Formats: sequence, C-alpha cells, structure tokens
Amino acid sequence: MTVKAERTVSEKTVFRGRALRLDVIEIETASGGRSVREVVRHPGAAVILARRPDGMFILVRQYRKAIESELLEAVAGTLEPGEAPEACARRELAEETGHLAGRLVALGTAFPAPGYTQEELHFFLADGAEPAGAATPDADEALETETVSGEDLARMIREGAIRDAKTIVAWHLYREHAAGALAGDGRK
Repeated sequence: MTVKAERTVSEKTVFRGRALRLDVIEIETASGGRSVREVVRHPGAAVILARRPDGMFILVRQYRKAIESELLEAVAGTLEPGEAPEACARRELAEETGHLAGRLVALGTAFPAPGYTQEELHFFLADGAEPAGAATPDADEALETETVSGEDLARMIREGAIRDAKTIVAWHLYREHAAGALAGDGRK
C-alpha cells in the first residue's frame, strides 16, 4: 500500500539562522483537509565513529545548550554548501579530534527526526584514526576527546550513559557492518 503524499498549498520561511531555517507549510492532507507543517531545514551532517589502530574509539564530550547538559558523542558536523559527506567527515574528525582516518567506511544514512526536519545524517567509520596534530574546533565549540573500548561503548549505551541518538545509531550501524565486512580484523 502506498500512502498518499501531502500536497503543499503554501510555504513561508519564518526564521533563517546560521545553521537552519524554519518554514511553515500549509498542506492539503490525503483526506482533502488542510493542516500546517513546521519544517526545520538543515543541510545535513556527517557522523563519524572513529576507531584507532588499537581498537579504541574516539568520542567527544561537549555541552549541549538545548538539553542543558553535556553529552559524550561520536564526532559530527554540519555539511558546508556543496560539500560531500565524506569530505565533511574527514574535516570534522581533524577539526574536533586532531585525527585523520586511515580508511573511511560509509555505514549508512538516517533521518533523525522526519516529523519536523529533512536533515539527513551520513554515518562513517573512520578506521585506523591516527593523530595528525592539534584539534581545531570552531570558536564556539568546547570539546574534550575521550577514548573508550568497544565493550565500554556498548555498556555505556546499554546503561544510558550515552544518550545521544546519532552516537547510538552510529554504534549499531558499525556493529552491523562489523558482523560482515569489518569482522575479519577481530575488533568489535
């Protein structure tokens, strides 16, 4: 069965910020009624689960104003206009951690909140991540890098110590890939 698409009647941008735009869209529903959708427009992002040659994973800890708390997260960053997700992943890994990926493996994509945004996340494993210099985060970012074993990362997710959705998805996508193509190196 195919769900009938909603038809756009009108669209108006009500906010335009540095990282996103908010559009209010009047639609005609499948049943012929009218309703309003508020859609956050975001350019998308790359999410990088970085694994060093010794099998340890590199995460970043940062304060998130929206939830008034710090989170331990996979490295991530917004795509620049015209930037390929792979290029963004390499750039963000270097900026936030000072590491370069020996090999960049695409793990998949996901829409984090399709009820109100068209943002698409592009997930990568940065395998064999090696230090290449100092981290150079954006001026408005305060990040601390932490390394954890795969076992500890899985435990932290199970116990709720890691609550960032993109990090949880990155870990699960990595585990699915590790069960297949990446399993040959013995690190999980």
